[in-house]
Amino acid sequence: MRTVLLAAAVAAVAVTAFAAPKPPARPATAAPAKPAGPAAPAAVDWRSPDPNDVLVIDTNKGRILVEMLPEVAPKHVAQVRALAHEGFYDGQRFFRVIDKFMDQTGDPQNNGQGGSSKPNLAAEFTFRRGSDLPFVMAADQTVAEVGFIKSLPVMSQSMMLAAMTKDQKVTAWGLYCQGVMGMARDSTPDSANSQFFLMRYPYPSLDKNYTAWGRVIAGLDVVRDIKAGEPVADPQDRMEHVRLLADIPEASRPKIRVIDPKGPWFRAEIVRVRAAKGADFTACDIEIPAEVK
Repeated sequence: MRTVLLAAAVAAVAVTAFAAPKPPARPATAAPAKPAGPAAPAAVDWRSPDPNDVLVIDTNKGRILVEMLPEVAPKHVAQVRALAHEGFYDGQRFFRVIDKFMDQTGDPQNNGQGGSSKPNLAAEFTFRRGSDLPFVMAADQTVAEVGFIKSLPVMSQSMMLAAMTKDQKVTAWGLYCQGVMGMARDSTPDSANSQFFLMRYPYPSLDKNYTAWGRVIAGLDVVRDIKAGEPVADPQDRMEHVRLLADIPEASRPKIRVIDPKGPWFRAEIVRVRAAKGADFTACDIEIPAEVK
């Protein structure tokens, strides 16, 4: 289903493709030296994600594991989950891939014009964060707070403002760091359907402009190995099989654990990275380790 429907009486009309935006030009800079890591995490530092919230994307280049966050984008997660159940994504190609930016897929037409038979989604660029939502702060900017909800880096208004709002919550949004999953759309906000993109590297200009609904917790190297092109010439890299972790039989299901932001190791890691980066610190500088067996 296209976002822009063509009337039979119209001879020709320009159709806007679903797309992540063009990456803004920026000068090439050398990657900063990564500071030495702390001691290994203890058992208390790990968590096991909900199998119903883990998307297993088997590609011809390897496996990508995505943790979806219904807490921040419930409608988008529900749609992706339903499409995965139906096998909609199986065999779909990475048709638009921009190095140092993102990989786009999820279109059965493989050209940015297509979608599923399901309705388009209302934008979930932001969400409401209350005190009941687990949030681990990485930086307090007085009027804003930067931190993590599970694996997703998040920025929000200061919780001090919650007392002045009707629902006792503040506005928050996902940050487009490496590995973050975004929903592609056309020029209208409420036009996302099935296409999504996986961030190769951070692009903060996407924040609050595209719905962030999950993050790669394993397989970022696979994301970066997909053949680049805009569009990709003769795209062969594809999602061979996309399913929920919960749908894989227990005997063959991979065992996954992810660092818990609430644990002492992660809190110490925040302190360490902030000290190393100084004024240049961003949430994208903090990695969230995962183990897959």
